[in-house]
Amino acid sequence: MRVSTPTDIKAKVVIIDDDSNILDVTSLILSMNGYQVFTASTARDGMEIIAVQAPELALLDYMMPEMDGLSALREIRSRFPATYVVMFTGKGSEEVAVELMKNGASEYLLKPFNSRDLSERLENVLRIREIELHNKALQKEHERLLQEIEKWNQELQKRVREKTEALQKAQSEIAQSEKLATLGYLSAGMAHEIRNPLNSISLFIQLMGQNTLDPEQLDYLGKILKEIDRIDSIVRKLLDASRRTRTISDNVQIDQVIDSALDVFLPQIETGKIKVERNYHGVPPPIKADPGELEQIFTNLFLNALDEMPNGGRLEIEITAENGRVMVMVGDSGKGITVDDLPNIFDPFFTTKIRGTGLGLPVVQHIARIYDGNIMVERTSPEGTVFRLEFPASLCTA
Repeated sequence: MRVSTPTDIKAKVVIIDDDSNILDVTSLILSMNGYQVFTASTARDGMEIIAVQAPELALLDYMMPEMDGLSALREIRSRFPATYVVMFTGKGSEEVAVELMKNGASEYLLKPFNSRDLSERLENVLRIREIELHNKALQKEHERLLQEIEKWNQELQKRVREKTEALQKAQSEIAQSEKLATLGYLSAGMAHEIRNPLNSISLFIQLMGQNTLDPEQLDYLGKILKEIDRIDSIVRKLLDASRRTRTISDNVQIDQVIDSALDVFLPQIETGKIKVERNYHGVPPPIKADPGELEQIFTNLFLNALDEMPNGGRLEIEITAENGRVMVMVGDSGKGITVDDLPNIFDPFFTTKIRGTGLGLPVVQHIARIYDGNIMVERTSPEGTVFRLEFPASLCTA
């Protein structure tokens, strides 16, 4: 390999020809015209130079030993697309010229050629090369920008979906809150209306008791009065719930609240042959809430769980705490929640029970959210359902 390097380099060019005279003369002409010239007598040697030097141009003889010029042209254009190839030969024809141009040659020269023609042809190829490479770079940048825009569009669509889902969820929660608020007003009104006839019934029963000495009738009347008192107690609770103010405490022990709620159901648990499993992992940190409202959460959950196990079963309560959160699992061994019903269980007035009101779980969710908590179905199957509750631990532990 011979190298000719002028002071001011216009471009790098590799001359590949098995004729040493052509190499010498062409190298001299191009060096004088500002090119850095590399020469090779075989196509293989020339491609090794191209691989190292990455020249802008390659001058390639059509008739070459070992590898013909057409094969060499194809390989150079395949392996080194940034190197433009100028072919020259002493045995040219239109058919050969067309074939060479189809296979990637940028120019075609017939031997003998003069120095001026050679320089003009090469400068023209360099200009074309610069324009084409610039266009390729622009196309590549264009494709990159399109990909970037597509990525932005996908991200925007994702954010729109997330915001839409959040808005729908917020609207759903507002609708539920409005239903529950309406229920509160209705409950208060109904409680007042129910107590009036209830008082009248109680007075009439008492009068009937004063006018009979029959022990059996007196026993029946006593039972009726007892049921009236029970109804009145329920009505009073409705009134209290609708008008009482919350008593928020920073030191509510959720395990104690759960135990208190369970005590109410002990007779039903014993007669129903329900096995209660309490898994309290240490003493949980206190939470900030109204103990009465918190107890209402577990009263509703336990009531639902017992209704699902009329022939006996297992009620599991697990309490854990981590990362500033208190978690409670409440599970039963009932028949589970169907796939169709699962999305609707927290909707007010949705119920699958004949005498159900559809208010238990919506009230539980509403109260939990008041204290920055949440409730979800951890898992459900024909073997039972587990609800998961989470509450933030209170910052005040004094």
